Amino acid sequence: MRPSLLALFSLLAALLLCLPAHAISFQTRLEQVEWKVEGDRFECRLSQPVSHFGSGEFVRRAGEQVVFRLTSRERWLGGGSAALLAAAAPWQPGRGDISLGMVRVGQGEVPFSSSQEQGARLLSGLLEGRSPVVRHRTASGGDELEVRLLPVKFRQAYEEYLACTAGLLPVNFDQIRQVQIGFPGGGIDLDDKARAELDVILDYLRADPSVNGFQLDGHADNSGNRLTNRDLSRRRALAVQEYLVAGGVPAERIDVRFHGERYPLVPNNSAANRAKNRRVTLRLDRLPEAVVHEQKDEQPASGAQH
Repeated sequence: MRPSLLALFSLLAALLLCLPAHAISFQTRLEQVEWKVEGDRFECRLSQPVSHFGSGEFVRRAGEQVVFRLTSRERWLGGGSAALLAAAAPWQPGRGDISLGMVRVGQGEVPFSSSQEQGARLLSGLLEGRSPVVRHRTASGGDELEVRLLPVKFRQAYEEYLACTAGLLPVNFDQIRQVQIGFPGGGIDLDDKARAELDVILDYLRADPSVNGFQLDGHADNSGNRLTNRDLSRRRALAVQEYLVAGGVPAERIDVRFHGERYPLVPNNSAANRAKNRRVTLRLDRLPEAVVHEQKDEQPASGAQH
């Protein structure tokens, strides 16, 4: 590191010593600062250990934007709301701290997670030499407390983090654990939108073999008679089942049910609403193998109605 930069960080350390005597400040010594990048196709994490506290982490899940959070095994932060800032560095004269609002502090090893907007602004601030800072009070005694990350060695770690995020899946499990596959045209064939939605799900399933339970519920609007609607809902569910099986999902792990017009999403009082009710609900589960085998043994005979 250039001597001038080292001197500026030394100035920062001196400024921190000017905090009130009862204040507690956590940050890692300049020469010990390091960034860690970890991740896979489901989540990427960019973190800096904070001496005697825990760590500050930027976490981006598949299908979502980045959030910032603190982790700590000790319960340092009290309840309530903490201030989140992108603090200016000492070598940035005339630039004040940027307040990013408040974060709600709870209990546990991860006392809070920022909003996605706050997380993105903190990352931008680090690229400008700013420090993510959390200011609050301690859980015991209510003394002032500050946790600060330093922007040292950030750019190289940030490039590694970007490489990780480029490989994330387009969705996470929570986003696809229950989806509606539409049949707005009124038929029983999958349209381009439905196939595209199912392709995204199949791509996720290839990366996450822990998903092993699949339930399909076919539905119809009330346009026809009850028997016709029941048959339409059955054939729609079977169309989705066929597509999943062709994509590699074991047929014996798919539970198919059909309900006709019995469970509308919205009232059948307009053409647009009736189109919404023509659908198949797909639910994904992570089931113990014993449950999967039990469901297989209890599979109803072909053509049974629910």
